[in-house]
Amino acid sequence: MILPQPLKHDAALDAKHAAGLTPYNGISLSGIHLIVSAQQAEQALAALLCADVLGFDTESKPTFVKGEQSRGPHLIQLATDDAAYLFPVGSAFNQQVAHAVLSSAQILKVGFGLSDDLKRLQGKMGISTQNVLDLSVALRQGSRNDVGAKTAVAKFFGMHLQKSKKTSTTNWAAPQLTERQMLYAADDAQVALRIYRAWRTRQHVPGGITTPD
Repeated sequence: MILPQPLKHDAALDAKHAAGLTPYNGISLSGIHLIVSAQQAEQALAALLCADVLGFDTESKPTFVKGEQSRGPHLIQLATDDAAYLFPVGSAFNQQVAHAVLSSAQILKVGFGLSDDLKRLQGKMGISTQNVLDLSVALRQGSRNDVGAKTAVAKFFGMHLQKSKKTSTTNWAAPQLTERQMLYAADDAQVALRIYRAWRTRQHVPGGITTPD
């Protein structure tokens, strides 16, 4: 696998540069599983426990009033190479899956900008996450600046990851998510896994980037 050369900087992509890149094609709707029953949760857990690494993220209903505290997370996303599983946290069976996977020391969970996610999971659900890698920090390569998903996608794939602010600020606590929400949430988790795979591959390519674990 020949990987594109990295960008010369880790700053956020400007609009002019992004416009010249091929759009990133994320996961299809058919690969997304919204977990709304105990049986689905059981099947999802079985699939997730077989993975060595999972893409990971959470979504929270936004707050618009000054001083209002977030009550998130409201959705937990976990992705394998082939599928993404979305877990609304209001159900006991989804919380059980989240506890089992996120507290597992055997499964590596990777994502971008996870600091707040981990704090909210601990505060709201009492989940002490283990074996989590924040790619925003891991991909710095000596820089003080965190690396965002957009920059990582451009660096490793030569593509532009489109992130809709309109979708990101929708109601993630809604009883029924829209297709747009599901695609957004699933991509957030799976793109992290894809970046992780590409990064680890490049570490073993002669002349490739080597970044400390």
